[in-house]
Amino acid sequence: MIRIAPDIRDALAAGRGVVALETTLVAHGFPPGEGVRVGLESEAAVRAGGAIPATIGILDGEIVVGLTEDELGRFDVSARKLGPRDLAACLVQGAVGATTVGGTLAVCRATGIQFMATGGLGGVHRGWPTPPDVSADLDVIAQTHALIVSSGVKSLLDVPATSELLETLGIPVLGWRTDTMPLFYSANGGPKVSARVETAAEAAAIAKSHWQLGGGGVVVGRPPDESLDDVEPLIQEALAKADGDGIHGQAVTPYVLSYLHRESGGRTLAANRELIVGNARLAGEIAAA
Repeated sequence: MIRIAPDIRDALAAGRGVVALETTLVAHGFPPGEGVRVGLESEAAVRAGGAIPATIGILDGEIVVGLTEDELGRFDVSARKLGPRDLAACLVQGAVGATTVGGTLAVCRATGIQFMATGGLGGVHRGWPTPPDVSADLDVIAQTHALIVSSGVKSLLDVPATSELLETLGIPVLGWRTDTMPLFYSANGGPKVSARVETAAEAAAIAKSHWQLGGGGVVVGRPPDESLDDVEPLIQEALAKADGDGIHGQAVTPYVLSYLHRESGGRTLAANRELIVGNARLAGEIAAA
């Protein structure tokens, strides 16, 4: 069921750092064509950090760990979004499947990959418990020996509630040179992290100790290089518009992102691209350490 690219297989066998990258960002996070460019830039950033990138998706009845550039080009808006529950059905039905954070980590667990980079994590949706919508990402993180570099949780979520659930699940949130969890587009105003880290080696050592003590996933929250502190009103508008248009479940994130990119004059699009690539480089540095 799983096809692993030779360079990734060799790196895993040799104990070198490998960083998993999802494909939902490629298929649904950016305008057509832009997602592939961001995916390739992320792979280059992982290599610049000293590790091997492993972009993961489902094609032609196989989970592919290490997509080629041509294969990456097949991931467009028609691709299914794959959480952990969706992998088997997509495999059997031969569909193109773009992995979310949770879906990617499920593959990491099967292959031994211990590092991942993404934009933002899923979590508790605003308005919980009506609807009772909590991303599968958090449970999978708690069950997987993996370190995930992100810019906090997705900005459209209930960040304080997600932070509390991360604590409940025993998931450390390490702040990359910050004392608070990044708010995706904004570097400021989030809840306190469980510990601050200053170097890739320090983050790697904490993750290793956490796993030796029986823990699961570790999150490293890296603030965006350029903080957009005026996006919250747009997010509220986008969520209200999505609700009015009957957009729910997995369709909310791409809808809201598209709205933000349009209404911000492209500022959120540029910030999204930069933070994703920056997170990939940091994940590469930690994996190499």
